[in-house]
Amino acid sequence: MPNIKSAKKRVKVIEKKTLRNNMIKSAYKTAVKKFEEAIASGNTEEAKVLFSEATKKIDQACTKGVIVKNTAARKKSSLSKKLNAAMA
Repeated sequence: MPNIKSAKKRVKVIEKKTLRNNMIKSAYKTAVKKFEEAIASGNTEEAKVLFSEATKKIDQACTKGVIVKNTAARKKSSLSKKLNAAMA
C-alpha cells in the first residue's frame, strides 16, 4: 500500500476508472452476444435491431478509450459480415 497521500489518491482514482471501464466493456460484450444469439437462431429482423445497438455500444467503448479505434472497426466489420451472411 502507498504511504504518500497523492499515491493513495491515485489508487482510488484507478479503482474508479477500472470499474467504469469494466462496465462499458461488459455492456458492449453483452450487446454483441445478444446479436450473435439472434443470428444463430435465424431471427434476422431482431438481429438488425441488435446490430445497431451493438455497434452503438462498440462506438461508445471506443470513444471512452476502453477499446482502440481499429479494434472497434474490426468488431463492427465482423458483425456486419455476419448480418449480411444471415440476410443472404
